[in-house]
Order: sequence, then structure tokens, then C-alpha cells
Amino acid sequence: MVAAYRGRASAAPNAICDDPWALRLAGPEGEELSRRWDEHSPSMELWMGLRTRYIDDCVRRSLHRGVRQVVILGAGLDTRAARLRQKGVRFFEVDHPSSQADKRERLSKFESYPIEAVTFVPCDFEKDDFVVQLDEAGMDRSAPACFVWEGVIYYLHEEAARATLTRLATDFAPRSLLVFDYLNTKMAKSSPRLRPEDRAMKGIVEELGEPMHFGIDDPTPLMAECGYRFLRTVSFDELALEYTGTYARERFFRFQSIGLGSASGELSLW
Repeated sequence: MVAAYRGRASAAPNAICDDPWALRLAGPEGEELSRRWDEHSPSMELWMGLRTRYIDDCVRRSLHRGVRQVVILGAGLDTRAARLRQKGVRFFEVDHPSSQADKRERLSKFESYPIEAVTFVPCDFEKDDFVVQLDEAGMDRSAPACFVWEGVIYYLHEEAARATLTRLATDFAPRSLLVFDYLNTKMAKSSPRLRPEDRAMKGIVEELGEPMHFGIDDPTPLMAECGYRFLRTVSFDELALEYTGTYARERFFRFQSIGLGSASGELSLW
């Protein structure tokens, strides 16, 4: 479903993101799910386009500033390694072995996808240590990296989310950057004040086996406790204004935000 929305956003007039492989990766099932979601959230295509574009821009900015390692945690059908590849830059995709097998099967049918642009790091997050898995895959933990944690944290329980945030802050080069999106607790915890449309969206997610568990209202204390010394957040309304020049309250983007974090204060001018 996510890949379908990314592909739809890329194919839209005046597209704000560009992923030429997403729709084929999604397949008919992904497109059907996205159309079903449209019934409850007609702004989701724009939302996904904004998320893709902003995270892409963050990765590009990191590479421009000399970062030569990009790690996609919970990669799913992500295509950044193919879309943003540069000479001398390594992309690592960390994901469950079965998810990676499915993705590689889909990609095997593509004639032009640069599969060599990515290093696949199979990891069952419930059993394996992703830091050890990255070491074995050849990542240099002494050098800064850009970590992308997209569409994941709200599906974790708080303990697991905190543990991963802490490992990223303490086990890698301090000047590494983490880019992640999050929901507030009202959405993640099914507040009684949620609109019927939002409850319906959560129902679809839970039906697909991905219930939401963890919401963040103020990320500053959480990130400080986990070892971060730099934090910036941006709302999707702000991103819509930046990338499309528009604001519309009915989009109901106020549940979602994107955070940039680092264990080093040197990124304070980001």
C-alpha cells in the first residue's frame, strides 16, 4: 500500500516526489489497498508524497555534507538505494529475511533496477541484533551514517522504540543523522476523541496485521533520554506549504510529524 501511494504520488501532475519503480513493486494488491484507504483519507497520496520527498531531501543533504553510508531500517519496498545512489556511497537495507526475499523476487522481474546499489542486511528484529548484522555486512560504525526509519516506530511498543533509538545514538558515529516519522498518542492509542475516519484508517492497518502501539506528543524528552543532542521536527502541514505552497485544514495532517535527530550537537544548523 505504501509503495502504491508513493508510485501514485510520483505519477501525479506536478509530482513532488519521483519513484519510477514504486507502482510496479506495489502490484495490483497494493493499488487496491491504497484505493480502499482513499475512502477514509483522500489526502494520503499527498501525505506519502510529502514524506518521500522530505526524507529524500534529507538523505541528499547528508550525502552533500560528506556522509557515505545510508541505512534504511525496516526497508520494505523502499527504492532510495536505486534512486539516490552516488559513487562511493553504500546503501544498507535492513529488514526481515522473508520481506527481503519477497522484494528481491519482485525486483527480479525489472530489467533496469540497479540491484547492485544496495547491500541487503537480513535481520529479524525480534531475534537478531541489527548492529551486529550491519557490522557483518561491512558497515563502518566509526564513520557517520544517515539512518532512515520510515513508517516503523508507531508499530513498535515503547520499550522496543526506546531501545532502538538508544542503540542508534550510542553505537554509531555521533555525527550520524536519524530521520524518522511519528504519530501523536491520540492517533496511535485510539483516543476516544478520534474522528470516525481516523478510526476507520486504524482499523484497516490492524486488519493487515500492523496495529499501532506507540505515539509521541513531545519528542524532546524522549530523544534526550535516549542520548540525542540535536532534534528538529517538521509537521506535514509545514511540508505541504513548503512543497506545494498550499495549506488546507481538512487534510488533517496534524497527527503526523517527521523528526531529525543526532547524538552530536554539531548538526544544530541543519
